[in-house]
Amino acid sequence: MPYERAFSSLGCPELALDEVLALAGRHGLAAVELRALGGTVDLPAYLTGGFGTPAGLAEHVRGSAVRIVAIDTSFKLVGATPAEREAFLFVLPWAEALGGLRLRVFDGGQGWGEAELAEAVATMQWWRELRSQCAWRSEIMIETHDSLFTAAAINRFLAAVPDATMLWDTHHTWKRGGEDPVATWRSIAARVAHIHIKDSISRPSAKHPYTYVLPGDGEFPMAPLRAVLTAEYSGPLSLEWEKLWHPYLPPLDDALAAAERWRWW
Repeated sequence: MPYERAFSSLGCPELALDEVLALAGRHGLAAVELRALGGTVDLPAYLTGGFGTPAGLAEHVRGSAVRIVAIDTSFKLVGATPAEREAFLFVLPWAEALGGLRLRVFDGGQGWGEAELAEAVATMQWWRELRSQCAWRSEIMIETHDSLFTAAAINRFLAAVPDATMLWDTHHTWKRGGEDPVATWRSIAARVAHIHIKDSISRPSAKHPYTYVLPGDGEFPMAPLRAVLTAEYSGPLSLEWEKLWHPYLPPLDDALAAAERWRWW
């Protein structure tokens, strides 16, 4: 496969780092992205407690058959406070020690009118200047999450920040934006560096007007998207199993087995 199969540790938040890497290895996956470890989403605190320093972490995972490809943060381009900017920067030493990772940030906002778009552009400028000053190798990728849930909205942002890198949540643009995933891909592919996948059915749950289900048991049109991505995409294709936020979900191990069984990726 040209793309790199992965999962987010959001699906197994109770596991330690070594257990996350071992789970990926058992399913033949090449990579993981880190969101929660050891029962917390405060990754700098967890990593400090387990490995002491960024160099200690890098030494610990050296030689692992499974790569850490991203760290998922809660930082937002729109609406972030100075304290949230500072908290985001605590992640940088760990990402840099691993060779420079992609750092997930959210779009934020509520529809991105002119004021919110200007704030997003200003936040990107802040990041670009700081990254250059510090000579960081790590880069941010903006998830299609709060406001950027249609190709038109994403491309409006990319017109203002042409060098931005996107994390495309395929379920979000499909379910909330009402778009065919293949059509969305055709529109934004040039700036997509990382992809999230998940499945659902049109039955309300506690938090959403839909319910997440095992890959292949729902309504997401993965087969045509998989065909296109197999031919055109080479980055991480990551199962974002949101068990930390939705405890009703089966274990991530079951979701990974289902994805393989149904040739979902």
